[in-house]
Amino acid sequence: MSVTYRIEYDDSAVQAVLNRLIATGQSPRDVMQEIAAYGENSTQRRFADGQAPDGTSWKPSWRAMDKGGKTLIDSSRLLGSITGDSGDDFAEWGSNVIYAAIHQFGGEIRPKSKKALFFRTPSGGGRSMKKVTIPARPYLGINQKDEENIIDIVNRHLAEAVAI
Repeated sequence: MSVTYRIEYDDSAVQAVLNRLIATGQSPRDVMQEIAAYGENSTQRRFADGQAPDGTSWKPSWRAMDKGGKTLIDSSRLLGSITGDSGDDFAEWGSNVIYAAIHQFGGEIRPKSKKALFFRTPSGGGRSMKKVTIPARPYLGINQKDEENIIDIVNRHLAEAVAI
């Protein structure tokens, strides 16, 4: 004599969770959009703090030392230009203003067609120079705190996908 047991289980709830998890992994547009927005905000906070991603303070600009205010926030054009973009497989943020890179990496500015550069000094006078050295004041980048927050964003989206 043989006995057969059959157990049936409705796994539709499990399948629904797995399908949401797969969908989140295959099209993480919402995750990437939130990461890009986080990156924009984190970068903008660096302008308020005057610090690089590694926590070092930026060298104060002549204008900030002479007239007060914060370095890299005279007109707020650079700060206001920080924007992000995202898609299914990327999250990015940065600036498209022409002088963004010189402030991020530092460097020398030399005249292209004249013998010297002329610019107004913070005190209102003028000055001619053969070159100007701009110190690096990094504002773009991801530090340990940013990385932890980005991982939290991903984990939260995954948790939402598996929540019943």
